[in-house]
This record gives sequence, C-alpha cells and structure tokens, in this order.
Amino acid sequence: MKNNDVRTTTKKKKVYLYEIAEVLGIGETTFCRHLRKELSAAQKDEIYAAIDIIAEQKEKTGEEQLKGECR
Repeated sequence: MKNNDVRTTTKKKKVYLYEIAEVLGIGETTFCRHLRKELSAAQKDEIYAAIDIIAEQKEKTGEEQLKGECR
C-alpha cells in the first residue's frame, strides 16, 4: 500500500483522512485518491503539518474520535 507512513501517522494521532482533507481545502475523496500514488516529500510535509494542527486542536478541546473514516 502506498503512503503507509502517512496512514500510520494518522492512526497514531487519531486523525481522520476527511479532517486532513478539510484542512488542506480539498474533498475527502480527492484526498483518498491522492494517497493511491506515492506522494512527494513536499506533499507529505504539508499533510504532516495538517495532522499536527488537527491533533493539537483535538488535544485542546478534548474531542473524542468520530466514526466514519476513509482508511
């Protein structure tokens, strides 16, 4: 499977793909399609930054995981 590093990080930080897509300003299905092919280092950096933002927000608000992810 492509982009396992990204997928593993999302699972560890309990961030859903739709949340990353929202921060990046793209649709969930578009983001899932992007993950089908290996991403460049710059694209992964942008995704990791989005993951960190979401994880920090969840930590601050104490938000629990929601159901319905695209993994």
